[in-house]
This record gives sequence, C-alpha cells and structure tokens, in this order.
Amino acid sequence: MRPLTDPIGAELAELAPHLLDGYAAALPRARVTVATRLAEALWREDLGDARARFRGRRHAFDRVLLDPVDADPVDLVSHEGLRAELDSAVHGLALAYARRSAQDPGHRAAAAANGVADLPALLDGTPPDERTVRLEQLAVEGHNLHPCGRTRLGWGTGDMIAHDLESESTAIGFLSVRPELALGDDLSERLGVAVPGGRRLLPVHIWQLRHLTGRHPELFADGTLRVLDQVLPARPTAALRTVLPAGATYLKLSLDIQVTSTRRSISIASTRNGPELSRVLSQLLERVPGGDRVLLMAEPMGVAGLLEDGRQLSTIARDGLGGRLAPGEQPYPASALAATDPVTGRTLLAGLVDRYARTRGGSSSAAAAGFLGEYAALLLPPVLALAARHGIGLEAHLQNCVPTFVGGVPHRLALRDLAGLRVHQPRLAASGAALHLWPGSVIGTEEEAVLLAKVAYTAFQAHLGELVLRLGQSHALDEAAAWQIVRDVVDEALAGHPDHAFYTAPTVPHKALTRMRLAGTGDLYVPVQNPLHARS
Repeated sequence: MRPLTDPIGAELAELAPHLLDGYAAALPRARVTVATRLAEALWREDLGDARARFRGRRHAFDRVLLDPVDADPVDLVSHEGLRAELDSAVHGLALAYARRSAQDPGHRAAAAANGVADLPALLDGTPPDERTVRLEQLAVEGHNLHPCGRTRLGWGTGDMIAHDLESESTAIGFLSVRPELALGDDLSERLGVAVPGGRRLLPVHIWQLRHLTGRHPELFADGTLRVLDQVLPARPTAALRTVLPAGATYLKLSLDIQVTSTRRSISIASTRNGPELSRVLSQLLERVPGGDRVLLMAEPMGVAGLLEDGRQLSTIARDGLGGRLAPGEQPYPASALAATDPVTGRTLLAGLVDRYARTRGGSSSAAAAGFLGEYAALLLPPVLALAARHGIGLEAHLQNCVPTFVGGVPHRLALRDLAGLRVHQPRLAASGAALHLWPGSVIGTEEEAVLLAKVAYTAFQAHLGELVLRLGQSHALDEAAAWQIVRDVVDEALAGHPDHAFYTAPTVPHKALTRMRLAGTGDLYVPVQNPLHARS
C-alpha cells in the first residue's frame, strides 16, 4: 500500500487550520470507507477476482456488506481515470468527516439547550426547503452505492470549503448576454434581477463564473458576457450544482466539476425538457393511483447560454416545498435517512420508526414492518403506474425523493430532478399524452426494457434496498419478511399487468456503475438475484 498522500493538507493549514487535525485523523477512515465501497461494487458487479478475494454478508439484489477493507482503493483497480477519482474521493471524504465533526457538537449543544431529543426536532419550525438542505448535510459519504461519492475533480481545497455540502452558503452570480445567445425562458422576473439594455439573464454558480472568466477572458473583454453587480447568497444542496437561494425556488446550475463519475454541467435538452416534463407529469399524476400524494417539485423554467456546447451556462428553476405542506408535516430527504443524527447517534430512519411506533403503537420490529409497508405504499403505486400506464420511468432513487411524515407516518412524497427519467414513446403515445422532447434527448426510448430497468434499479434497489438494510440493523426487521411486504404492494399495484413479471422475475438488471466507468460508456446493467421473486 502506498503511503497516504496529503494533497490538500498544506492548503488546509492556511485556509482552515481548525480543521487540520480532524482532517489528518480522518484520512485513514476515509481511505477504508472508499476502499470498502469500491470492493463491494466490484463484488456485486462480479469484476476481476472480487468474489474470491472479499468476504461479506450477501443481501437483496446481490448487495454485499464487507468487513472494512484496509487497503488503498487505488490499488484495487488499474484504470488511471478511476484511480484519480478514488484518490479525490478519499481526500474529499476526509475533509467532509473533519467538517462534520467540527459542526456536530454545536447541534448537540443546541438540542440540549432547547430540550429536544434529536436534530429533526431541533429543526421544527424551519422552512421546509431549508430543513431539507440541513438534513441533507448529514449524508457525508454521498451516494449510498458509489465509491466516488466525494470525488471533486476540478475543485481545490478552497473551493470545497467555500461551496461543498458542509458549507453554510455559496452564491449565484448573473451574466447578461445578447438575446440570440440565450435559449429558453426569461428568469429575470422570477429571480428579481433586472437586466439592462434588452439583454438576457443567465444565472451562474459563482464558482462557474470564476471558472469561465479564466477560460474565456476574451468573451468578458468584448462584452459578449457581462457580469452584473448582483450576487445572490444560496445554500448548497447535496447535488452541489443545485442551490437554494432565499424563497421557494431552487436553481440547478452548470458546475463543470466531476462528482462521482460525471461532470455536472447541464445540457440544453435538460433545460428545455424540464418545463415540458413538468407540465405532462402534473397532468398524469392526477390520473394514477397515489398521484394525489405526490408533490412534484416542478421545473417550470430553464435557460441555456449558447456558449461552446451549451452546457456551461445552463439553469433550471425548480419549485420548492414552501407553502405546500400541512401543519406537522415534516420533509426528510431520502438520501439522508441512513445518515447518523449527531444528537442521538442513530440514523434518521431509526428515529422516524420510533416516532411511527409511538403514533401507531406496537413493538419495535412490528413498527419497522408497518413503517416499511406504508412507505412502500407511498412510493411504489404512482411510480409503477406512471411507467405501466404512460411510459414514464421516474428515477426514484434516494437522491430524487423527499418523503414527508406526520408523527413518523409516511404522508406524501416530493419528487425532484427530472433529467434522469426515461420516456417510453410508444406507451406514452398509446396513453394519449403529448410530450415534445428536445431533439436527440437521451431520455426517450423505444425499448420497454430500458424503461423498466430504470424503475427497477432506482425505486427497488437503490431506494427501498437501502431502507430494508438499515431497518434490519436498527430494528431487527427480517430481510425476507421485509421484501414480502414490498412484494404485496407490487402485487396490488400491478395486478394483471405485464410489468409485474419484470419486477418479480428471478433476476433483475442492476446498474453497474463501476463497469460503466471502466468501459467509458452509458448505462450498463448486470443481472442480480431478485428478492421480489419469492412468494411466501
């Protein structure tokens, strides 16, 4: 094993010396975490000698939890690009651990001072979108399956301190361009930013603005891109390129850095498809079972600056949750459910199930089973029906879902980020819905298998799979019994429909994220054992 490198330690000593000791102490832990995540992915995707080399407990959909892998993750693969991403992930995660450790005592002190038992209770009364972002900050390790959840290629230490998930604030800058250089909607009124001289407004992440200033100084010098004086503070979210300014509008902004295996710029197609998909989904949710319990975080507006390939200056406006929740209804980002509450030392999910038990009654394990049943009955009926009846395959993984709860009971489901869904054109046309996608959009497909694989991976494997695993750890919920609960919901939602056979087949497709990175291609799937196949 090579010695742990320390590419940001010297910069950290200058920029944030209070984090230096915590960062150094966290490096070995971060290395083991990333190596273990990588080894688990290699095992699950059956790459190399992983299944002979590593041992662990096998779970649903061939997920394996290994004992900690005390290795340098870059020694587990030979692909140079992936090795660089893993190295970035280790150091980014170590910094995140250090920042979390520095912030957590303040949460515990505030909870004690206010006489509350956990962080969600401390956030009661906080506006729902701010609450959601604050809870997202607990998910320090990022993506629940990807080993490179904290990769930040393109950012230096100062950038991470200023703009990453743990930061209290980042900022939105604004450019004006000639009308012919902006494609899409005028966001000036929505954002309250005036643009002089008949020009068009382009919001831009403050880091991206500085990046473009250095990359294209000639465009600023000749007035093609003009920087406006106004700067809008905003909170970074777990998605980084999506930020929350004051008010009820999120902005998804081009951010030309690499997180996981993807650069976070935004295509022209996404800016144009967001409003169109929002319009159609709003209509379709009125027609499907459970659609009345879905809060669509619509993308009503989008604009792209026609610079380079159009991906560098794109913006999508997204509706928030402000003014849309009932008294006592509390949002939790699903991506943070498995994260540790710094006040209790238990997961947010465990705390929710305890609340559920107090509301519904019953033992701890019975409460976990009841909670899972109500959660699956909230998530699956609209997601499965949209695919079955209308050919819309939502990307319903943890990062795109914000369930709400009343007394720990699953109540409604907020859905966000429409860029990764799939549209099966024949099914959509047969349903009578009209959807006009941007030409060449990758989200359109003629293949049913593509549609169903999107749903099977995101809703069942990435989303419910994580919850079942964590409920087994916190409340001793039997895994086989848990999947029977989910199967009951699938049986009811898809009774008599051909899609039922796909979701309950002996094997289902698993999105092979590591294979995709090694191959340098789009979506790749490998078959995994399906816990929904067995029927008691």
